[in-house]
Amino acid sequence: MANRLSRIYTRTGDDGTTGLGDGTRVPKEAPRVAAYGTVDEANSTIGVVLAAAGLPPAVRECLVAVQHDLFDLGAELCIPGHRVITAAHVERLERVLDGFNDALPPLKEFILPGGGPAAAACHVARTVVRRAERCVWALARIETVAAEVTQYLNRLSDLLFVVARVLARHEQGGEELWKRGR
Repeated sequence: MANRLSRIYTRTGDDGTTGLGDGTRVPKEAPRVAAYGTVDEANSTIGVVLAAAGLPPAVRECLVAVQHDLFDLGAELCIPGHRVITAAHVERLERVLDGFNDALPPLKEFILPGGGPAAAACHVARTVVRRAERCVWALARIETVAAEVTQYLNRLSDLLFVVARVLARHEQGGEELWKRGR
Protein backbone atom coordinates (compact mmCIF):
# COMPACT_ATOMS: atom_id res chain seq x y z
CA MET A 1 0.00 0.00 0.00
CA ALA A 2 1.30 3.43 -0.88
CA ASN A 3 1.75 6.09 1.80
CA ARG A 4 -1.60 7.76 2.27
CA LEU A 5 -0.14 10.66 4.27
CA SER A 6 3.40 11.44 3.25
CA ARG A 7 3.38 14.78 5.06
CA ILE A 8 1.21 15.47 8.09
CA TYR A 9 1.09 19.24 7.84
CA THR A 10 0.13 21.05 4.66
CA ARG A 11 -0.38 24.64 5.89
CA THR A 12 -3.54 24.83 3.76
CA GLY A 13 -5.69 25.19 6.88
CA ASP A 14 -3.81 28.19 8.20
CA ASP A 15 -6.46 30.45 6.64
CA GLY A 16 -9.27 28.94 8.72
CA THR A 17 -10.53 26.58 6.03
CA THR A 18 -10.32 22.84 5.56
CA GLY A 19 -10.78 20.55 2.60
CA LEU A 20 -13.72 18.20 2.31
CA GLY A 21 -13.24 14.80 0.70
CA ASP A 22 -14.43 16.17 -2.64
CA GLY A 23 -11.80 18.94 -2.61
CA THR A 24 -14.18 21.75 -1.63
CA ARG A 25 -12.71 24.23 0.88
CA VAL A 26 -15.01 25.22 3.74
CA PRO A 27 -14.62 27.11 7.03
CA LYS A 28 -13.27 24.90 9.80
CA GLU A 29 -16.34 25.71 11.89
CA ALA A 30 -18.80 24.65 9.15
CA PRO A 31 -21.56 22.29 10.36
CA ARG A 32 -20.27 19.48 8.13
CA VAL A 33 -16.79 19.75 9.63
CA ALA A 34 -18.24 19.89 13.14
CA ALA A 35 -20.25 16.74 12.40
CA TYR A 36 -17.43 14.58 11.07
CA GLY A 37 -14.99 16.05 13.58
CA THR A 38 -17.23 15.04 16.46
CA VAL A 39 -17.64 11.57 14.95
CA ASP A 40 -13.83 11.37 14.93
CA GLU A 41 -13.79 12.45 18.57
CA ALA A 42 -16.35 9.75 19.39
CA ASN A 43 -14.17 7.17 17.66
CA SER A 44 -11.21 8.26 19.76
CA THR A 45 -13.20 7.89 22.98
CA ILE A 46 -14.07 4.35 21.97
CA GLY A 47 -10.33 3.83 21.52
CA VAL A 48 -9.92 4.82 25.17
CA VAL A 49 -12.41 2.11 26.15
CA LEU A 50 -10.50 -0.40 24.02
CA ALA A 51 -7.24 0.56 25.74
CA ALA A 52 -8.57 -0.84 29.04
CA ALA A 53 -7.09 -4.16 30.05
CA GLY A 54 -9.18 -7.28 30.30
CA LEU A 55 -12.20 -6.35 28.23
CA PRO A 56 -14.55 -9.23 27.47
CA PRO A 57 -13.77 -10.49 23.94
CA ALA A 58 -17.33 -9.85 22.70
CA VAL A 59 -17.10 -6.21 23.82
CA ARG A 60 -13.69 -5.76 22.18
CA GLU A 61 -14.89 -7.30 18.91
CA CYS A 62 -18.02 -5.14 18.90
CA LEU A 63 -16.17 -1.88 19.60
CA VAL A 64 -13.47 -2.52 17.00
CA ALA A 65 -16.21 -3.08 14.40
CA VAL A 66 -17.85 0.17 15.53
CA GLN A 67 -14.57 2.04 15.09
CA HIS A 68 -14.38 0.85 11.49
CA ASP A 69 -17.99 1.91 10.95
CA LEU A 70 -17.28 5.34 12.41
CA PHE A 71 -14.42 5.87 9.96
CA ASP A 72 -16.85 5.03 7.16
CA LEU A 73 -19.52 7.28 8.66
CA GLY A 74 -17.02 10.13 8.96
CA ALA A 75 -16.06 9.65 5.32
CA GLU A 76 -19.72 9.80 4.35
CA LEU A 77 -20.04 13.12 6.17
CA CYS A 78 -16.75 14.43 4.75
CA ILE A 79 -17.73 13.80 1.13
CA PRO A 80 -21.05 15.42 0.22
CA GLY A 81 -23.28 12.91 -1.59
CA HIS A 82 -21.15 9.90 -0.59
CA ARG A 83 -23.04 6.92 0.94
CA VAL A 84 -21.52 4.18 3.06
CA ILE A 85 -23.71 3.58 6.12
CA THR A 86 -26.76 1.46 5.32
CA ALA A 87 -29.75 0.01 7.12
CA ALA A 88 -27.69 -3.18 7.55
CA HIS A 89 -25.22 -1.25 9.75
CA VAL A 90 -28.07 -0.02 11.96
CA GLU A 91 -29.64 -3.49 12.13
CA ARG A 92 -26.30 -5.04 13.12
CA LEU A 93 -26.00 -2.57 16.00
CA GLU A 94 -29.54 -3.40 17.11
CA ARG A 95 -28.78 -7.14 17.13
CA VAL A 96 -25.58 -6.68 19.12
CA LEU A 97 -27.29 -4.28 21.51
CA ASP A 98 -30.14 -6.74 22.10
CA GLY A 99 -27.62 -9.54 22.70
CA PHE A 100 -25.75 -7.59 25.39
CA ASN A 101 -28.94 -6.20 26.93
CA ASP A 102 -30.68 -9.59 27.22
CA ALA A 103 -28.10 -10.69 29.78
CA LEU A 104 -28.61 -7.63 32.01
CA PRO A 105 -31.20 -7.13 34.72
CA PRO A 106 -33.95 -4.64 33.83
CA LEU A 107 -33.38 -1.07 34.91
CA LYS A 108 -35.78 0.29 37.52
CA GLU A 109 -33.80 3.47 38.22
CA PHE A 110 -31.30 5.60 36.36
CA ILE A 111 -27.68 4.61 36.86
CA LEU A 112 -24.82 6.96 37.56
CA PRO A 113 -22.06 7.08 34.95
CA GLY A 114 -19.06 5.33 36.41
CA GLY A 115 -18.07 1.85 37.38
CA GLY A 116 -14.53 0.74 36.67
CA PRO A 117 -12.20 2.51 34.23
CA ALA A 118 -13.58 0.86 31.08
CA ALA A 119 -17.23 1.37 32.10
CA ALA A 120 -16.61 5.03 32.93
CA ALA A 121 -14.78 5.54 29.62
CA CYS A 122 -17.71 3.90 27.84
CA HIS A 123 -20.10 6.41 29.44
CA VAL A 124 -17.88 9.24 28.17
CA ALA A 125 -17.92 7.68 24.70
CA ARG A 126 -21.73 7.46 24.88
CA THR A 127 -22.05 11.17 25.63
CA VAL A 128 -19.65 12.12 22.84
CA VAL A 129 -21.67 9.99 20.40
CA ARG A 130 -24.80 11.84 21.54
CA ARG A 131 -23.02 15.12 20.77
CA ALA A 132 -22.00 13.78 17.37
CA GLU A 133 -25.63 12.90 16.73
CA ARG A 134 -26.68 16.47 17.60
CA CYS A 135 -24.03 17.87 15.24
CA VAL A 136 -25.21 15.60 12.43
CA TRP A 137 -28.81 16.69 13.02
CA ALA A 138 -27.69 20.33 12.83
CA LEU A 139 -26.06 19.52 9.48
CA ALA A 140 -29.17 17.65 8.31
CA ARG A 141 -31.27 20.79 8.90
CA ILE A 142 -29.30 22.59 6.15
CA GLU A 143 -27.86 19.83 3.93
CA THR A 144 -28.82 16.32 2.90
CA VAL A 145 -27.72 13.60 5.31
CA ALA A 146 -28.82 9.99 4.92
CA ALA A 147 -31.25 8.86 7.62
CA GLU A 148 -29.07 5.83 8.35
CA VAL A 149 -26.30 8.12 9.63
CA THR A 150 -28.42 9.62 12.40
CA GLN A 151 -30.01 6.24 13.11
CA TYR A 152 -26.59 4.63 13.45
CA LEU A 153 -25.40 7.26 15.91
CA ASN A 154 -28.62 6.99 17.91
CA ARG A 155 -28.30 3.20 18.20
CA LEU A 156 -24.60 3.49 18.95
CA SER A 157 -25.20 5.69 21.98
CA ASP A 158 -27.75 3.13 23.20
CA LEU A 159 -25.26 0.33 22.59
CA LEU A 160 -22.55 2.17 24.51
CA PHE A 161 -24.93 2.61 27.45
CA VAL A 162 -25.59 -1.12 27.50
CA VAL A 163 -21.89 -1.95 27.05
CA ALA A 164 -21.08 0.38 29.98
CA ARG A 165 -23.53 -1.66 32.08
CA VAL A 166 -21.85 -4.88 30.96
CA LEU A 167 -18.42 -3.46 31.79
CA ALA A 168 -19.52 -2.17 35.20
CA ARG A 169 -20.51 -5.71 36.12
CA HIS A 170 -17.34 -7.12 34.60
CA GLU A 171 -15.10 -4.69 36.48
CA GLN A 172 -16.93 -4.11 39.76
CA GLY A 173 -19.89 -6.43 39.88
CA GLY A 174 -22.60 -3.79 39.69
CA GLU A 175 -23.80 -0.26 39.11
CA GLU A 176 -24.56 2.74 41.29
CA LEU A 177 -28.23 3.65 41.09
CA TRP A 178 -29.32 7.27 41.13
CA LYS A 179 -31.13 8.26 44.32
CA ARG A 180 -33.40 11.27 43.88
CA GLY A 181 -32.65 14.16 46.22
CA ARG A 182 -29.53 12.63 47.65
